Amino acid sequence: MRRLFLLALVAIAPVPIATADDCATAMNQRTMNECADKAYKKSDAELNALYKQIKQRMKDDADTTKLLIAAQRAWVTFRNAECKFSTSAVSGGSVYPVIFSGCAGRLTRKRIDDFKAYLMCVEGDLICPVPAK
Repeated sequence: MRRLFLLALVAIAPVPIATADDCATAMNQRTMNECADKAYKKSDAELNALYKQIKQRMKDDADTTKLLIAAQRAWVTFRNAECKFSTSAVSGGSVYPVIFSGCAGRLTRKRIDDFKAYLMCVEGDLICPVPAK
């Protein structure tokens, strides 16, 4: 009975999230998946912070803000569809989460670069939609 109780405790115990040290030396699929997801979520948080900065700068231009919102929604749809497509060969496999998160993270970092460029616009730059600071 005691052994059964201990097994039940192990089964319901929370699974620890991977630490940075675990990620540097990940040796199993579960840890690799967690690390890739953690890296993607970090990039996504940075992207969201930059998006908010851009929206704040554009607060006086409702029409262009609507274009930004539409563009970002379309980009998120594209990113997710692209990653589903590019990872379709491993769909359903144990490696899928790490491959999908890697794809989403890579595309998100490219979008971060775009947003950072928007935030570097200078006054008078006619090809930059975000007002200079």
